[in-house]
Amino acid sequence: MHQNVGIEAMNLYGGRASLDVHKLAEYRNLEINRFENLLIDEKTVALPCEDPVSFAVNAAKPIIDALSEEEKSRIEMVVTCTESGIDFGKSISTYIHNLLNLPSNCRLFEIKQACYSGAAGLQMALNFLLSGTSPGAKALVITTDISRFALDDKNAVQEWAYSEPTSGAGAVAMLVSDKPDIFRIDPGAYGNHAFEVMDTCRPGPDTEAGDADLSLMAYLDCCNGAYTDYARRVEGADFKKSFQYLCFHTPFGGMVKGAHRHLMRKLYKTPSPEIESDFNERLMPSLAYGRRVGNTAGGGIFVALTGVIDNAPISAPLRIGIFSYGSGCCSEFFSGTVTPDGQKVLAKMNIDQALKKRHLLSMDEYEWLLSGEQTLRFGTKDANISLDNIPGVSSNGTGKNWLVLEGVSDYHREYRWV
Repeated sequence: MHQNVGIEAMNLYGGRASLDVHKLAEYRNLEINRFENLLIDEKTVALPCEDPVSFAVNAAKPIIDALSEEEKSRIEMVVTCTESGIDFGKSISTYIHNLLNLPSNCRLFEIKQACYSGAAGLQMALNFLLSGTSPGAKALVITTDISRFALDDKNAVQEWAYSEPTSGAGAVAMLVSDKPDIFRIDPGAYGNHAFEVMDTCRPGPDTEAGDADLSLMAYLDCCNGAYTDYARRVEGADFKKSFQYLCFHTPFGGMVKGAHRHLMRKLYKTPSPEIESDFNERLMPSLAYGRRVGNTAGGGIFVALTGVIDNAPISAPLRIGIFSYGSGCCSEFFSGTVTPDGQKVLAKMNIDQALKKRHLLSMDEYEWLLSGEQTLRFGTKDANISLDNIPGVSSNGTGKNWLVLEGVSDYHREYRWV
C-alpha cells in the first residue's frame, strides 16, 4: 500500500467582488466591540453571473491548465463538496467535469454534510488512492459554497445581524495524488466526533436557520472530542507540541479563537497570556484569507490551510493539525506536513494578488445584490443572466479566463468564458 498521498496542487478562488465588512457594521449599527471579536475584514459577495459551478471551475482551472495531457488523463475522480447545491439530482461535478474537459473514465459525485463536506471529500479521495485499486490515479476535490441567506427572507438581515458580515463565498480546488507536493497527509492519523444536533441548517435553497449559541457549543464539544479520538489513535500526540500550525474550521476568527482557548484550558489548564501567545503564533496565519472571503462553509479549513502555507514562515518540514466541523453534526481532526518547496508551489497561484483585484462594492451595490433582483433562483427553468450589473467588475480581471453563468435553458445551466 502506497502511503505517500496528499495535495499535489491547490487554489483558492475568492470571487470578483468583495465588501468591507467594517463599513457594513457601521451601516447596520452593529456594536463595534462585538463585531471586532469576529476577526474579519472583508467578505466575498457572489454576483448574479456566479454560482457554485463557476466558483468551482474558476478555482480548478489554473491547476488543470498546468497539467500535461498525460497527467490530466489520470484524474479518475471529481468530488464536489457543497451545501449550495443547484439541483436535487444532477451533481455539480458533472458540470465541472465538462467545463474542465476531463477524461470520461471518471467517477463524479457531490457530497453534502454542512461545513464538514470538504474534509469528507478529501478523505474519500485519499482512501481511494490508499486502496491501491488504480495506481497513479489522481482525484480532483473541490469545495464551493455561496451564501445568499437573505434572498427568501428579508428579515434575515436583522435576525442574523452578526452572521451577515461573516457570510461569504469561495471555492478551493485540490488535486489529490501520490505526489503530495504541497501537503502530505499523515495516513491513519485522524479522529472523529459526531452526534445529532439542530444547530444550523438550510431548510430552503436560499435560507439559513439555526441557533448560534447551540452551534458554538456543538463546535466546542466536537473540537475536544475529535482531538481526543485523534490522540487515542496517534501514539505520542500532544496538542501543544505535535503541530507547528493549526487550521480550524473558520465561520469567523473569533470562533476559532474560542475553540483554541477551550482546548488549551481543558487539556493543559494553560493561563490566558500563554493561550493568547499560542493563538497568535500557531493559528493567526490560518486566518489570513478567511478574514478576506468570509465563511466558505465546506471550504473553510482549506481556505485556512492556504492561508498558513502561503503566509507562515516555513523553513523546514512542519506538521499542521486540522479540525473540521459541520453542523448537524460531524467533525474530524487530522494532520499532515508541509515543506518549504510546497510553499513555493502554492505561491505560484498568486492567491493574495487575485483577492486584491476584486471589485470593492459600495453599500448601494451590495444592497442591490442582496435583494436578489437578478439572482438565479433554485429550480429556475429558463433565464438569461446579464454580466453588466455592477460596473467595474468585468474590467478588474486577474489576467486569467473567467467562467460566468450566462443563462438557463430547460433547467440546463449554460456558461461561457469571458
